[in-house]
Amino acid sequence: QVQLVESGGGSVQAGGSLRLSCAVYGYTYSSYCMGWFRQAPGKEREGVAAIDDDGSTSYVDSVKGRFTISQGNAKSTLYLQMNSLKPEDAAMYSCGVLHGVCSGDYWARYGMDYWGKGTLVTISS
Repeated sequence: QVQLVESGGGSVQAGGSLRLSCAVYGYTYSSYCMGWFRQAPGKEREGVAAIDDDGSTSYVDSVKGRFTISQGNAKSTLYLQMNSLKPEDAAMYSCGVLHGVCSGDYWARYGMDYWGKGTLVTISS
């Protein structure tokens, strides 16, 4: 059974930084796309960043240059380093795993096959 558990959310001032983590349990396939999504109240879910098993990354335009997605050495942990946070970055952040590859923005449009429950990021201005 695949499980994903996020951590690292919290409250931070605008301009600050947070590092989100996602522990992935039970996913044994060698080909995958892992990603971070966010959803703010009253808004649609948005794909934020994704990483392929070969290390290729993609980002939504609004976070390019500020957020960095990465994996741990064992590839069982996913990270999202968020710098220069803005009030509009506040949301529930969830991680996910998709069978196969990220393939452009497919991951953002399709979503993930497995999801974590999310970790909340709040930002004060």
